[in-house]
Amino acid sequence: IDRLGLDRIDLYLIHWPNPSVDRYVETFRAMIDLQKEGKVTSVGVSNFTEAMLARLIDETGVTPAVNQVEMHPYFPQAKLRAFHAAHGIRTESWSPLARRSELLTEQVIADVASVHGVTPTQAVLRWHTQLGSTPIPKSATPERQIENADVFGFTLTDAEVHAISGLERGRLWGGDPDTHEEM
Repeated sequence: IDRLGLDRIDLYLIHWPNPSVDRYVETFRAMIDLQKEGKVTSVGVSNFTEAMLARLIDETGVTPAVNQVEMHPYFPQAKLRAFHAAHGIRTESWSPLARRSELLTEQVIADVASVHGVTPTQAVLRWHTQLGSTPIPKSATPERQIENADVFGFTLTDAEVHAISGLERGRLWGGDPDTHEEM
């Protein structure tokens, strides 16, 4: 915190659980201590499965505020999002546009965007917000940053949300949290 020049960090995350090391509960406990000391406002995780989240909650008594996971229309993570909702965990979506892959040229997304007079990017980001997730799109261009933020002036129908979710293919880029190691 001192090196950052801050008094407090708003959200502190464990980036990967690294299951072979099996220290994520211990790490989370240390983060909880920092929260109790007032150095951290919220503690969370990234790339955790339901079983890992349940273990954290059971062993520490603290529910992570956020689980940042790969999520996009090709990998909507319905089961994990349901777990999050049941436990009050915010779903934060990394790679919400599926790395600007062919996702943005999918016909269903083009159709939804056209109906609402928005871009395919905006249609996908709105899909995220309506599912209750917080998308964190990456953009270095001011124009795209403005476009990415302008997703609250329209609402997708339930049928449109369902149609976009129907693009599901499974995990595309992120490692499997049960086996992936990132040190």
